[in-house]
Amino acid sequence: MVRGNRTLRLARMARELQVAFAGHDRHARPDVPTASEREVTPLAAGTEAPDFQLRSTPDQALSLSELRGRPVVLVFYPEDWSPVCSDQLTLYQELAPEFARFNAQLVGISVDGIWCHLAFAKDRHLQFPLLPDFEPKGEVSRLYGVYRDGDGTSERALFVIDRDGVIRWSYVSPVGMNPGADGILKALEELPQ
Repeated sequence: MVRGNRTLRLARMARELQVAFAGHDRHARPDVPTASEREVTPLAAGTEAPDFQLRSTPDQALSLSELRGRPVVLVFYPEDWSPVCSDQLTLYQELAPEFARFNAQLVGISVDGIWCHLAFAKDRHLQFPLLPDFEPKGEVSRLYGVYRDGDGTSERALFVIDRDGVIRWSYVSPVGMNPGADGILKALEELPQ
């Protein structure tokens, strides 16, 4: 019951942050349409998740196929250091025990470089991999249908992938809004055991 209360409290805090920061992402450009203003076509549930390999450190890489056998939560986000991205990823770190209940691996992806990711993760105390979709810029974001051509970043998009590598849930949030974790946790609960 204590864990459930904490999860509810964190989810409530995330919703409050969504309201507080709605439309305030310093990296969002008013001349570039948001996901709700233009057509975004993220890969749909039931689609096999495209494999990729990106750097997890300057000298090591991580591929999606390495994570087969356990659920994966892919978190595409616009940029390190922005207020909304910082709040979103910090929330997910706080909810790490909840993701662990499902043996789910959380993976963040943005177009920032590996050194930027390492500094950001250290500053925010993030214990999950942040992968640079840096060169070729946005290649993985494009594979998943969530690249923002107008400003060269990723949409704020979430994908829950089952242990067999199939997308079971996806969501694209307005770029200036923290999507929270409710949808992710619900999708993980609905995965077959």
